[in-house]
Amino acid sequence: MMSKAYQLIEKGVKIHLPDTVDIGDEVDLNRISGDGVILYPGCRIYGEKTLVLPGVKLGYEGPVTVENCYVGPRVELKGGFFRKAVFLDDVVMGYGAHVREGTILEEQASGAHAVALKQTILFPFVTLGSLINFCDCLMAGGTSRKNHSEVGSSYIHFNFTPNQDKATASLIGDVPRGVMLNQSPIFLGGQGGLVGPCRLEYGSVLAAGSICRKDEQRPDRLIQEGGARSANVPYTRGMHLTLKRILANNIHYIASLMALRQWYGHVRSEFVGQCFTQDMYDGLKETLQMAIQERIARLLAYCRGLAVPGEPQTVQTMRQSEVFNNCSRLERLFLMHKTWEGNVEFRDGFLEAVHKGIHENGKTYINVIQGIHEKHKESATAWLQGIIDHIVKEAMEIFPSLTTVITGE
Repeated sequence: MMSKAYQLIEKGVKIHLPDTVDIGDEVDLNRISGDGVILYPGCRIYGEKTLVLPGVKLGYEGPVTVENCYVGPRVELKGGFFRKAVFLDDVVMGYGAHVREGTILEEQASGAHAVALKQTILFPFVTLGSLINFCDCLMAGGTSRKNHSEVGSSYIHFNFTPNQDKATASLIGDVPRGVMLNQSPIFLGGQGGLVGPCRLEYGSVLAAGSICRKDEQRPDRLIQEGGARSANVPYTRGMHLTLKRILANNIHYIASLMALRQWYGHVRSEFVGQCFTQDMYDGLKETLQMAIQERIARLLAYCRGLAVPGEPQTVQTMRQSEVFNNCSRLERLFLMHKTWEGNVEFRDGFLEAVHKGIHENGKTYINVIQGIHEKHKESATAWLQGIIDHIVKEAMEIFPSLTTVITGE
């Protein structure tokens, strides 16, 4: 019986040394295009959900393993391990990448060699250097590959705490403005780090070697940090002294992903066609839902770890007990807003502009979105921001002692 590699050759896939390519028995060959796809030696493709669209190149720089990924047109995965991730048009990842579940790289995002991603969402044009660990964050900003948000080499997003939780997702940019593809880029300098959960505004520049531990919601700021101050003091495990900020930033992150889900459901869906196929769209929605579930699970785990033995005695322990006792209410609130669409009047005017753009320019996502008039973009931004603000407000009302967290500490 002819191997699957040779069956792909018959479809038109170009395979260098087909005997070195392993195609899992569960792989549906109908989901692998024969149009311009190249598999270099050492490729391993597994998973019944794996989708490979025209022009994809796998393994040019080294062996590649792809498992249940959605790989869009002209994507290049040059070497490494890729599982349960989505790569939209023209994404490029260099040798030694390690990209795992919950990751979405939108159009023209890229990474050089040895980049690790998990539960990461990069909006169009975002560029990562080499030797980077950038898990549990969303990054936006930039208007093209020449004017893009960038993460310098040897950068790390710190996403695990001494209290052993991962309620640490960071928003670098945001969803309501980021999807419009018209914001100033963000630059995270090499040999640096970001301590999650953190929020950075568009135009932020973190100097090389800086470790950023604080939110910065003012635009166009240069941030230079010399690292932690010298200290040697007693440490009490289980005390969450930045509880207000951690809770607020996590809720804001989850609300942002919920707004992005509405964007995918009502805007991205309009671009389904020959290049952005229904299977790719389904994979995009599924992966985003996986990301939302992950963030909710991590936040709830954090909240359920806030129990304080005995009767609360201080303001801090009272706050922890309040969050611990109400985490089920928070979970129900997120579930209740799963399908909430926000102010549809703001949305529908923007959708009319999208339909007009598609009629004039075809279903090319970046060209259409960037070509929409600013007044329509402002309306859609208000729609998405309204979703986020509403969810954040209702969530924080569950915790009366923490209501001031929305404006920071």
